[in-house]
Amino acid sequence: MKNDKKHLLVVEDDKGLQSQLRWAFDDFEVTVTGDRTEAINQLRRIQPGVVLLDLGLPPDPGGVTEGLATLSEILSLAPETKVIIVTGDNDRANAVKAIAMGAYDFHQKPADPELLALLVSRAYHVYLLEIENRRLQQHDQNMPLKGIITASPQMLKVCRTIEKIAPSDITTLLLGASGTGKERCAQALHELSPRANGPMIAINCAAIPDNLLESELFGYEKGAFTGAAKQTPGKIEYADGGTLFLDEIGDLPMELQAKLLRFLQERVVERIGGRKEIPVDVRILCATHQDLRGLIAKGLFREDLYYRISEIVIEIPPLKDRESDILVLAKSFLNTWSKEYGRSAMNYSADAIAAMEAYDWPGNVRELESRVKRAVIMADNNQIRPEDLELTEADSEPVPLNLKEVRDEAERKAIIRAMNHSNQNITDAANALGVTRPTLYKLLERLGLKV
Repeated sequence: MKNDKKHLLVVEDDKGLQSQLRWAFDDFEVTVTGDRTEAINQLRRIQPGVVLLDLGLPPDPGGVTEGLATLSEILSLAPETKVIIVTGDNDRANAVKAIAMGAYDFHQKPADPELLALLVSRAYHVYLLEIENRRLQQHDQNMPLKGIITASPQMLKVCRTIEKIAPSDITTLLLGASGTGKERCAQALHELSPRANGPMIAINCAAIPDNLLESELFGYEKGAFTGAAKQTPGKIEYADGGTLFLDEIGDLPMELQAKLLRFLQERVVERIGGRKEIPVDVRILCATHQDLRGLIAKGLFREDLYYRISEIVIEIPPLKDRESDILVLAKSFLNTWSKEYGRSAMNYSADAIAAMEAYDWPGNVRELESRVKRAVIMADNNQIRPEDLELTEADSEPVPLNLKEVRDEAERKAIIRAMNHSNQNITDAANALGVTRPTLYKLLERLGLKV
């Protein structure tokens, strides 16, 4: 926010005081108005962080009715704006009344420019802090677990499961297509566990050649094979006291599956070329995008190993099956990469949003992040178009025949889209849907949706 203009709105009908206040605030862009109507128009236009408000405004310059009405309207339209009341010497009671209505502070005339500048600066600092706090709270609402951004019921269910099993040492198998976030879920399991202060060692069973994988996992003694110049512990030993994450375990060679099974049963390892059994205290997390039961049927994966690693199975849904997550994640990635590349105030066009929601995302969250990153770099201006994402709006998927299911599903999707497009603002969402606020609340309750 440091690059944003700092706006101050002065509402004062005294021409002499207007001129004095216009030049009293070097750090602000000052807009001066003399009545309620003009003040509200400027409030909508410049969205000031701070307003200096005189209570004696026309058509009631000798009273406070118009000033208090202006205060009420400002706080209704922009509740985060800090309003400082500028009042006469003998008007302390009305100043206190304004504070009770929600004004930030008051200053008695004659105006002291230096003191007023201090009050305005402090009020603007509080305004910025509250805006940032609100932003962080909204961000946290989309992050039920650290590193997992979601608003969909499907992923929230996954997050609740992670929270339940994290305190235990139960061996967990994470299933899901490539790019769905299996490693993020494994990281969350580790960080929520009593082992969070210990190491989390990850090894990708598909990325290491078969002839090297055994030594990577179990280590080796000096002279165990050509090139073994020194004793080297394996990844399992390095994970002692923490968590071992075996990614793509479906690619583990059959000869290593038996050795891994023995470790899971006995919790001891033998290095290659060694005879000493080394006890290891470690929690095992596994992940794969493959159908392990299908591999078992083909004789490519041990059934007894499958039952050892699948004491708890968490299935992570593909992105296309996560209600509302596409837009939530897209906005988060846009915020991240626009900051990374110094492109502020970027947003998506309506047709870009429609294209993202229509696309199937075979590469899941990883593909979405990659396309958003590319779009931030390639966009000609601050608005991202479908072509920046290399997307075109596709035909919708067929809907079920049952009329009640069709209606409920259509209402659910429309409400979720409206809530996301309005940043969870009930009034704006109701206006976009063409219903009243009470009707929208009833629909949310009937469909089991939460704000």
